[in-house]
Amino acid sequence: MTKTLYLMRHGQTLFNKLHKIQGACDSPLTQQGIDDAKKVGQMFKDKGIIFDHAYSSTQERASDTLELITNQPYQRIKGLKEWDFGVFEGESERLNPKPDPKIGSYGDFFVQYGGESVDDVQQRVNQTLTEIMEQPDVNNVLAVSHGGVIHSFVLKWARDHTIHIPNCSAMKFSYDKGVFKYEETVEAD
Repeated sequence: MTKTLYLMRHGQTLFNKLHKIQGACDSPLTQQGIDDAKKVGQMFKDKGIIFDHAYSSTQERASDTLELITNQPYQRIKGLKEWDFGVFEGESERLNPKPDPKIGSYGDFFVQYGGESVDDVQQRVNQTLTEIMEQPDVNNVLAVSHGGVIHSFVLKWARDHTIHIPNCSAMKFSYDKGVFKYEETVEAD
């Protein structure tokens, strides 16, 4: 049976606005982030999209976004937390290295600075989302996470699609027998 996953990036935060690397550290949603999350929630309602389960990262920017989208119960899951960028967290995005063009990501650059590699993040999020989708009572899921996490997931399952994931956008995937298939990106107008 085919199931549906909406994998969504949290709303804009203060660090997003200031172009700072967030990773495992957190910053609050901006007014734009709050407004955008409410718009996405209304868009889901207008399209008749109802989630039987909702999940968020354990980080507040993700759970705050989810709570603005829907008032249904949800579960916070560590496997959806953002990529750990080590000592780069809280620093300017200008310090980010250029992504490796062969793999479309930073690879293991951040490991030497106390962070995670793209492979670590990809394995963690793929395992987490597969476990969620394999539950027998799951059919239509909303999972609110982070740009780096979604980027690593896209590298595995939707490499041919855009890697830029704007705040408050959701990538829709179908899921069947361990395989995720990219369907579309959903954004509020």
